Amino acid sequence: MNKRPDIQMTIPSAAAVSLLAASATAALLTLYYRHRSFKLLGGICERIVQECPASRQSILRALKTPDPYTTDACLLTAFGYHPSDLGLADTAVLWIALFGSLAGIMLFLFSSWRQHKRTAARIQALTDYLEKINTGGQGSLIDTTEDGFSKLQDEIYKTVTALYQTRGSALAARNDLAENLSNIAHQIKTPITSISLSIQMERERLGDVCLQTIQRQLDHLTHLEEALSLLSRIDAGVLVLERKPVDIFTLLTLASDNLYILFAQKNVLLHIPELGEIEITADLDWTMEAVMNVMKDCLEAVPPGAAVYCSYEQHPLYVQIRIWDEGEGFAREDLPYLFDRFYRGRRPKGAGIGIGLSLSKAIIEMQNGIIRAFNLPLGGACFEIRFYS
Repeated sequence: MNKRPDIQMTIPSAAAVSLLAASATAALLTLYYRHRSFKLLGGICERIVQECPASRQSILRALKTPDPYTTDACLLTAFGYHPSDLGLADTAVLWIALFGSLAGIMLFLFSSWRQHKRTAARIQALTDYLEKINTGGQGSLIDTTEDGFSKLQDEIYKTVTALYQTRGSALAARNDLAENLSNIAHQIKTPITSISLSIQMERERLGDVCLQTIQRQLDHLTHLEEALSLLSRIDAGVLVLERKPVDIFTLLTLASDNLYILFAQKNVLLHIPELGEIEITADLDWTMEAVMNVMKDCLEAVPPGAAVYCSYEQHPLYVQIRIWDEGEGFAREDLPYLFDRFYRGRRPKGAGIGIGLSLSKAIIEMQNGIIRAFNLPLGGACFEIRFYS
């Protein structure tokens, strides 16, 4: 980056300071010479009174006149004296000093205003540049002035360049992972289809227990294949969400309807109160899938006869949904990893593969939302989902 010294602001500042210093010096000299003149005049008057006591009243009357120092014919001038011979200073010096001081103050204030304006412009330029970068745009800072922000500008350029390189590497790695997941899902799908056909052909020779075991494993593999396929679409950024106004009560009710059989089989109640009409902008089907995964996690954590609860409320900046259970809560060591892929915890619940919560998190975050999990003070696990406006 080519830079030139920025001396435009230092010259007015230096001139203002110099003018102020000169004015202050002139004012001090004026006061000094006036004091000296006063002492000189007092000494002369005292000498005259000593030699001619009768002139005392005349001298006092002369000193009390409006302008005792100015006459049409100056006696000292007649004798060849000048103000400089007696060390006297004119009051014009004081006015010059005052004018210089005012001019210096005005120049200093103007210089400070320009410097503040330039600093504000530089800060705004750097802020606009960073905001543009944060929103995915590209740009450059065209100001090449050598000033107090030059080093900061250089470091911002270096940081942005490093972030671009890191982002490129991360996107490449993410695309590779998405492609690998997609390939794995397709590879799993082929043997699943083959095994299903074999079961249909050998159904008569296999017993009911064997068929149930094989079918359970097939269902497990089918769910894994579907989850991996969905993860690959999310990672590749090709999962299309149709965002429309969605009523929260309708969302929770539809999710619970799809899980009705599972809740009934385990004899667990699901409470969804109607708390008024509150809407979010989201994809109904995929958001319902995310909520169902959370509800199933709570279902697996509670004993038969317990309950799972839901609530929702509107905040100024977001809509909040809470889903909690009457179980034992999360193990403390599991809390940081609950939404990691394939993480099942130290106390696994059910026969899941550890993808459900990870999918829920990805779907919610794609719709300007967040999800977190924590333990309630009186026991039980709680999931909190927020959709921001």
